[in-house]
Amino acid sequence: MDELHTADDRPPWDGLEGTERHAVCVAAAREGNRDALDVLVTELNPLLWHVARGQGLDRAAAEDVVQTVWLAFLKNIENINEPKALVGYLVVTTRREARRTWTPNKRETHLSDEFAEQLESNTGLPEDVTLMDDRDRRLWLAFGRLTTRCQELLRLTVLAGRAEYRAVAEALAMPHGSIGPTRGRCLNLLRNYLETEGGSR
Repeated sequence: MDELHTADDRPPWDGLEGTERHAVCVAAAREGNRDALDVLVTELNPLLWHVARGQGLDRAAAEDVVQTVWLAFLKNIENINEPKALVGYLVVTTRREARRTWTPNKRETHLSDEFAEQLESNTGLPEDVTLMDDRDRRLWLAFGRLTTRCQELLRLTVLAGRAEYRAVAEALAMPHGSIGPTRGRCLNLLRNYLETEGGSR
């Protein structure tokens, strides 16, 4: 099942995108094709990780939840009736597992480096830990003022490149073409909230 593919023996998911690609990978994974499983994990792991983080889990807990979700997927792979709905199934499973795992003392309050890179700054990188903590506090206060939709979208796209917007669109039930513009509006709104609170100075 793990033979190397040549140009004339390409994997069946090669050239496919979105739900069609996922469905073919699920079918191949059912037959024991590890490459197909690797494709699914590589493409969807960042999405699931941010879903878990969006439920309030810290980095380590989110990683544990995502691992548990993939194990559950493997255990139930024969029972997935709609492979094309794989992203929705994994997102819902991740949310449920994260909520089961989450406790208030596990919430992380510091700004992740990935998220900080999405925001413009006129001050450069703060060298003092106190300044960083203050920046994080103001950012999360501003982030908390965003709608739940904006919060989830920013979390899901913080690591996802444009090639992964399709999976984000499927997870949030949004048109693929609206992900970028909506993300931009949410970031602009977040910057406005930061300026209101003096967070960008």
